[in-house]
Amino acid sequence: MKKATASVFGSLLILGAVATPSQAVRDVDQDGLVNVSVGNVEILNDVNIAVAANVAAQLCGIKVGPVILLATQVDATDVSSVVCDRQGQRNDVTITD
Repeated sequence: MKKATASVFGSLLILGAVATPSQAVRDVDQDGLVNVSVGNVEILNDVNIAVAANVAAQLCGIKVGPVILLATQVDATDVSSVVCDRQGQRNDVTITD
């Protein structure tokens, strides 16, 4: 009986230790939605990261893969990022959260 009780108690401790990190992950505000703007005009608001990355990549003439990573980072950190500077003009393509 003591072995069975110890085994159950040990299992509960392990489950508690495994469940704790997953709670911390849920506290990060990642809704998967970002905004895309050209200059000071927002062209997409609260769109899926993949859609935003695709549009930004098309506007900038670059591959979408790195832009998806950038958009994911923007969503996780709430820090805006310029995808490209369009011909030195003031109409940068920017992703914001």
